[in-house]
Amino acid sequence: MRGLAFVTAFVAHAPDADPEEHRCLIETPKYRLHVAVVRDQAQAVEACRRLVKEEGVQSFVLCPGFTHGDVAEIAEVVGEGVGVNVARGDAPSNRVAMQVIAREWS
Repeated sequence: MRGLAFVTAFVAHAPDADPEEHRCLIETPKYRLHVAVVRDQAQAVEACRRLVKEEGVQSFVLCPGFTHGDVAEIAEVVGEGVGVNVARGDAPSNRVAMQVIAREWS
């Protein structure tokens, strides 16, 4: 792990994702943000496990598509010392996002 920085990751779902290809890193001297797009829960679990082990991720933000069970599984895999949060909006925001996803992913 490089230097003293807060290391976090955002993980999102997409039906055509390849987590080896669809990922990036945004970095400042004090902050590192990893982004990974995964196709399913199995890929999400593996991506989170790898990000903690190889990149020292301290906190995850998961897209709203993760269920409570998915979040619990990821929290168990990454361990107690790693935060796991879900980006959920209010009802109008969720409707807008779901309409776009339904239109684009069908």
